[in-house]
Amino acid sequence: MCSSVAAKLWFLTDRRIREDYPQKEILRALKAKCCEEELDFRAVVMDEVVLTIEQGNLGLRINGELITAYPQVVVVRVPTPWVQSDSDITVLRHLEKMGCRLMNRPQAILNCVNKFWTFQELAGHGVPLPDTFSYGKAVFLARDKHHLADLSHLIRHEAPYLFQKYVKESHGRDVRVIVVGGRVVGTMLRCSTDGRMQSNCSLGGVGMMCSLSEQGKQLAIQVSNILGMDVCGIDLLMKDDGSFCVCEANANVGFIAFDKACNLDVAGIIADYAASLLPSGRLTRRMSLLSVVSTASETSEPELGPPASTAVDNMSASSSSVDSDPESTERELLTKLPGGLFNMNQLLANEIKLLVD
Repeated sequence: MCSSVAAKLWFLTDRRIREDYPQKEILRALKAKCCEEELDFRAVVMDEVVLTIEQGNLGLRINGELITAYPQVVVVRVPTPWVQSDSDITVLRHLEKMGCRLMNRPQAILNCVNKFWTFQELAGHGVPLPDTFSYGKAVFLARDKHHLADLSHLIRHEAPYLFQKYVKESHGRDVRVIVVGGRVVGTMLRCSTDGRMQSNCSLGGVGMMCSLSEQGKQLAIQVSNILGMDVCGIDLLMKDDGSFCVCEANANVGFIAFDKACNLDVAGIIADYAASLLPSGRLTRRMSLLSVVSTASETSEPELGPPASTAVDNMSASSSSVDSDPESTERELLTKLPGGLFNMNQLLANEIKLLVD
């Protein structure tokens, strides 16, 4: 732990997933960020936490240690669907009621642990969704009622399940959009390699960086905002007319394939955003570049989705670099934006020059 000041930032995860790539990378990035900013940092796992209510006041102990200085920001990575358990949600609610700012908040996480709960939140907001009935866990394709009858043995009657209209044109492919702090940090096209409906990289699919239309990006941001997410992955299905509909939202989004495909450091972006939530925090150059790039850029790459009045490109690969002088760099960059627009090649050239210098 580095020398501490008043600000406190914690990383809370579960012992069952703390050695997985996303959690190890977030821990690395948070430690580096807190050392750089001289912030007090602590990593905590769920089963170390004991919640107390003594003399009418909320309290906290970790491995028997009485905690008297509470964190101001807590980065949360808990495994869904296990987070549905009463004990995990109780810990998150306790911290929130003690005044801690959680990334993500407990209600936002709950909004994403059940696909039908997600759609319940999104319904009525003009968000394009596949027609959906009931709710559930397993995913399989029934091409007709006879096929459904053949698959009926897979349905456990004691467990909830979901029927959803098949989006044929997006079979075996979707777009994963990662949103941090209301900004699109990157987009990845995922494709099945064996003809199956699911395109998840963990199931053998492949991912590649792609450009996404302004419509697609704004849809992902809208979904993130409605669900109350600080960090999330939004999966979009593609329609024949170039539009999109929402497949699902992921509160505990993985990004090992995403980092490789898009040449990004998602964990570093998460750490930057967490630090910006502290009382004296501010957005770093990395987060500011996300804001600039996501509002007005030009690109020669083909986009997924219909053309928009303002083309929006992905964040440059080099934007995950370490900040040197963020304020002066941002001022220099903004003075070169004619009418609010800029040439993407010029931005990349400026970024590369900063790295070389």
